[in-house]
Amino acid sequence: MADMNEDNAKNLAPNTIQTPQGKKTDRRVRRTRTLLQQSLIRLMSEKEIQNITIKELTDLADITRGTFYLHYSDIYDILRSMEYEMFVEFNEILNRSHRDREKPSPEATLTDIFAFLERHRDMVKVMMGPHGDLAFVNRLKDLVKERIYQALAQKQAGCEYDYAEAFAVSGCIGVVETWLCHPSPLPPDKIAKICCTMLVQGLDLT
Repeated sequence: MADMNEDNAKNLAPNTIQTPQGKKTDRRVRRTRTLLQQSLIRLMSEKEIQNITIKELTDLADITRGTFYLHYSDIYDILRSMEYEMFVEFNEILNRSHRDREKPSPEATLTDIFAFLERHRDMVKVMMGPHGDLAFVNRLKDLVKERIYQALAQKQAGCEYDYAEAFAVSGCIGVVETWLCHPSPLPPDKIAKICCTMLVQGLDLT
């Protein structure tokens, strides 16, 4: 399974953040970035990102405008940074899961995916919501396609593969959206099992 390649990583990467005297990111820097990211997620749950001002973001995060510019060039830079960091972590988790299992199963991979999404529930829910980022959803679809459905090529042929793949990927994304918004979401292992069962029965992957 392919890792995120260098070109894709460059395209997704946010502006490089310089820390004073070239020091490593310290606790205060991480805390400030976390406050800004959490504040942006909260605001994006209410409005489109283009309607969010730096002033209301910094007011919500309770930091100064000058501090904001020490970390990000603009609001879109925060969004790029969050998405880049999330997908890098996502790839690392799935790559490690693949290496650690002799024969990774769709259910095991789905469990890893849902566990990851649960940890980032607030962000993913906003990104997939009405004020979210379509590019984020498309990248998520690409990852699901890469990680789970290579077996489809062996089960379906020709144009049938295209339909089966579209059905499987869209179905998984639909389950994710419903799960994220559910008032009592199931734990990752249980929702992964349900999702995998539906896919196996629907696509006859036995």
